[in-house]
Amino acid sequence: MTAKRETTMTKIIAAVAVCTLVAAGEAAGQAIPIGIIDFYGLCGVSADRARAALTFTEGDTILLAGDEPPAFIAASEARLAALPDVRQAKINLVCCDNGRAIIYVGIEERGSPTMSFRAAPQSDARLAADVVQAGDEFSQALMLATQRGDAGEDRSQGHALAHDSAMRAIQERFVIYAKRDLPELRRAVRGSSNAAERALAAQVLAYAPDKSAVVDDLVYGMTDPAKDVRNNAMRALLVIAEMTPSSGRPVPRIPPQPFIALLSSLEWSDRNKASGALEVLTRNRDPGLLETLRQQAVSPLAEMARWKSEGHALPAFLILARIAGYSDEAALEVWRRGERESLIKAAVTHKQGE
Repeated sequence: MTAKRETTMTKIIAAVAVCTLVAAGEAAGQAIPIGIIDFYGLCGVSADRARAALTFTEGDTILLAGDEPPAFIAASEARLAALPDVRQAKINLVCCDNGRAIIYVGIEERGSPTMSFRAAPQSDARLAADVVQAGDEFSQALMLATQRGDAGEDRSQGHALAHDSAMRAIQERFVIYAKRDLPELRRAVRGSSNAAERALAAQVLAYAPDKSAVVDDLVYGMTDPAKDVRNNAMRALLVIAEMTPSSGRPVPRIPPQPFIALLSSLEWSDRNKASGALEVLTRNRDPGLLETLRQQAVSPLAEMARWKSEGHALPAFLILARIAGYSDEAALEVWRRGERESLIKAAVTHKQGE
């Protein structure tokens, strides 16, 4: 792949990985139009049938107020769950695409794979007050940076260092805290009864000097019952996988199977982060991993590769391209021409012709 195209691909994926960390609730009080409605988990239920059950459409304007989901989400989830063959539904409001909301509608059909997570831990493990304060400051800085469109970051060291100066200053404090409080962070991510502190512990653990020492803790975080903990653990592992290796600092091995499992999750953030991590893990085109994905994950990947949001769809599209034997350069040319369906069908046909 040429350096120019690799840079383009990395910018698209990295920008989305940062932007989707910002909860739509942080835009409280704003009226925002719905730009995209997309689906996942559909098999027997058609997209047209699911769309007809919704109480909203693309082009509607919604008002975001406080941390509670808008009422139309609960109403639509109930209507979807009442459809024959649907076990449950989950609607995710994601902010934003060119100033418009993205809404992902997840369906869990009867007979489809279901995800189960471990029980919530109950220990009194807690993080130091300055770590919690830094986490709060980071959330605010991230929101402001995202509103400015400044989502760039350096991942070469195996942890994220943002282009935005306010975010980067806090992340540099995370480096200090991860070295100082490593045992406490590990205990918190595995055992704290406070889900917000487990999520923050997963975020800060990524800044530990020895990345290989925290991989198991972060993989454990991927089985947490709280989606924000899983999200932060997966993002941390994704960034570790993108570190620049050196003679004294090899890239730790990141197990792919936990990410593959989460491609079937009802939670959109699980699927989004899992596809992003698997895009990184398949860059070396390991034949065993590509064969496993071909056998186990072509259907959810094809669904994601068709999403209208390019940044959300591109990781799954590239994984499918590698399964089908395309070079990344050839895949990006197909993408640029707007012909992604031809490649998706080639990957699906590749599986069916096994």
